Amino acid sequence: MSAAAARRDDQATSLVEGEFAFHADDFRRIAALLYEQSGICLAESKAALVYSRLAKRLRALGLSSFSEYYDLVVSPEGEAERSAMLNALTTNLTRFYREPHHFEHLRQEVIEPMAETLRRGGRMRLWSAGCSSGQEPYTIALTVLSVLPNAPDLDVKILATDIDSNMLSLCRAGVYSLDAVEPIPAALRDRWFERDGARASSWRIGSAARSLVTFNHLNLMGAWPMKGPFQAIFCRNVVIYFDEPTQERVWSRMAPLLDVDGRLYVGHSERVAGDGGFLAGDGLTVYRKLARART
Repeated sequence: MSAAAARRDDQATSLVEGEFAFHADDFRRIAALLYEQSGICLAESKAALVYSRLAKRLRALGLSSFSEYYDLVVSPEGEAERSAMLNALTTNLTRFYREPHHFEHLRQEVIEPMAETLRRGGRMRLWSAGCSSGQEPYTIALTVLSVLPNAPDLDVKILATDIDSNMLSLCRAGVYSLDAVEPIPAALRDRWFERDGARASSWRIGSAARSLVTFNHLNLMGAWPMKGPFQAIFCRNVVIYFDEPTQERVWSRMAPLLDVDGRLYVGHSERVAGDGGFLAGDGLTVYRKLARART
């Protein structure tokens, strides 16, 4: 089949059955834009997911085709909709104490060894990259408070960032259902949470944990304004959506931001490469910053 015939076939057959035709060329253009904007790499097997999430945007905007939608998001007038597209196509799956061994490691290997230094005026900075709806950075805060109940009076700060601006609104609200808080040890929940007055079935992050965390919008493909050094970075189940070269760029940008002996925590299916030899394994999906590069 000639290239021209293949293009005609793409245009004649929709990848997904629905109210809007969604051709292979539509998917490729949207996937390329998503990759350019966010680093997320989508195979054509994700066409149904892309359709289901973006069809809502077409309806809201009164558009009749994905071609019109693409033309809008790449236009100068489409900046706000590009952000809405990224929000729609970002996967947000998280929970309190997800991969609990990481928080035990953080407590034993990072926070407890620094406790006396922090009480004497030392500084600790932690970063949750890809914080989703906030459970990860708030779990970090609870881990800090379990060692240092007076952490809000110390120089301890947790930066939490995400590409999805809608998620950041949920993070800042800090309200979670009974099911969501179930993994939290009861003693920590009762001490550092409070019942949400508006909804008796929900819990709200208390002021101490809330004061430790700052939420900011950040696209890992863009500029990073923070300078570090961080004693720990959590970047878990984020780069699984990136291709290998993009993963390597992320790790190589994070490594210089870690303090010597700082830790990088990654997802259970992720591995670190391309860090310039400055990171060494330090447990299950944990890496430690070395004083000098390996040779």
